[in-house]
Amino acid sequence: MYQIGMFSKINRITTKTLRHWDELDLLKPDRVDDYTGYRYYTTSQLPRVHRILTLKQMGLPLNEIKEMIDKNEGIDLYLRLRELELEVELTRTKQQMTQIKSYRKRIKGDSLMNYDPIIKSLPGVIVASMRVVIPEYETYFDIVPKMGEEMGRQKAVCALPAYCFTIYHDGEYKEKDIDVEVCESVVDFCEDSDMVKYKRIPPVKQAVCILHKGPYSTLREAYSFAFTWIRENKWETVGNPRESYIDGIWNKDDESEWLTELQIPVEGSCC
Repeated sequence: MYQIGMFSKINRITTKTLRHWDELDLLKPDRVDDYTGYRYYTTSQLPRVHRILTLKQMGLPLNEIKEMIDKNEGIDLYLRLRELELEVELTRTKQQMTQIKSYRKRIKGDSLMNYDPIIKSLPGVIVASMRVVIPEYETYFDIVPKMGEEMGRQKAVCALPAYCFTIYHDGEYKEKDIDVEVCESVVDFCEDSDMVKYKRIPPVKQAVCILHKGPYSTLREAYSFAFTWIRENKWETVGNPRESYIDGIWNKDDESEWLTELQIPVEGSCC
């Protein structure tokens, strides 16, 4: 039989730890002297100590360790869940490392440091939709007002906060003959017309998003950066890119102040 000090040395754990385990009923002393209050342990308790330490080194909390040991069942399930947690953490850590390396490379001389990509989800929405092939970007200034007029005739009510975006069905940046779907989120469905139809767009779990400030004619830079970043950071595009219009001709006279968010659905090893 060993006093607490000797037992702690044998197991290379502190007496404070043993007292804490005692308070949790995780490892009670074999005997406590009524007169001195000294705690005594026996060699028969060593297997339990080793099991506690083994599970603790796996990152399991003491309350779960106690439950597992006391019930002596469900250990495999607990460990499988912990294994899955660690796999997610490891994947997330690897993804963060890749992003850090990419960002450091940009700091060392990339001229596009004004772009700071983030990964976020995109909400599912009901939209008024108009799909057309436009000859060039400037055509927006003609077709979008007409879409708004048609939505007014249909008595469509725009959702708040506003979410106006364009989906590019070509899957890449083009300057001519662009297959676009202009979308405006609305509170409910309305009757379709030849020009404007109503549909539900499902949520997107993950999308690479970057903010571009300036005229639409310079969006080429944003697309070039975004797809390069996606490739370097080992993501894979899984949907058509969107442009979400935050500031534009409707509220900013200076086109250099226009703000557009490029949104590209992705998936990768961290999903």
